Amino acid sequence: MGVISAGSWYMNGNKYFSDPWNIMDTLGIFYFITGIIFRLHSSNESSWYSGRVIFCLDYIIFTLRLIHIFTVSRNLGPKIIMLQRMMIDVFFFLFLFGVWMVAFGVARQGILRKNEYRWEWIFRSVIYEPYLAMFGQYPDDIDGTTYNFDRCTFSGNESKPLCVELDADNHPRFPEWITIPLVCIYMLSTNILLVNLLVAMFGYTVGSVQENNDQVWKFQRYFLVQEYGSRLTIPFPFVIFAYIYMVMKKCFKCCCKKECIEPSICCKYHLSE
Repeated sequence: MGVISAGSWYMNGNKYFSDPWNIMDTLGIFYFITGIIFRLHSSNESSWYSGRVIFCLDYIIFTLRLIHIFTVSRNLGPKIIMLQRMMIDVFFFLFLFGVWMVAFGVARQGILRKNEYRWEWIFRSVIYEPYLAMFGQYPDDIDGTTYNFDRCTFSGNESKPLCVELDADNHPRFPEWITIPLVCIYMLSTNILLVNLLVAMFGYTVGSVQENNDQVWKFQRYFLVQEYGSRLTIPFPFVIFAYIYMVMKKCFKCCCKKECIEPSICCKYHLSE
């Protein structure tokens, strides 16, 4: 697969990375090589575990890459185009949601806690917990009457979130008339407004592709046939020598016969010498 990807990159040049499937191939090969390097370093257990984690991520990439096969189907091909365009809609949704999430998370962290220095727990309080609140998980540390001090730490030496700031009577200092309405407004904005906006964007994207369903499928099938038609029919591992021959032939034509308008990389190196 690496040889085929390298050959496609050589023949297509910079256009190779304009296709998201080619980007997935490149990432998959990169993770595979990185995982092998970590597995070969068997000096400690952490290297073996890091290699296993990288291989698991690489498995996800190669498995999702199989979706490209279904583009030849008249029914599933347009659905894949819908998924690709819906990912663009998700990107714009995450941009808007990130503004709400950071605004609520920073304000919530500043109201509840003081001098939290552990960056991992700051991330959980500012990003992770507001993200879960979008799916309906209500934060349990904004109500002073039900706050549980056994699930937090005052010193920060334990693997627990930092306790909220206390007043002179050892009660939570934060005003509930601010924290509870703040969470309600945040969940109302994200769960109802933003999520429904995303659903509306999905509906428009699916409708626009569905109108040209047959044309989209024909274009995708044409590009897939063109991709496989441009590959060499020589089996592996003999295809490696074929690509080496193609590179040497192109460099020979460019440098010796001067048939190239713009010299390639190997020709530039030859002329510089």
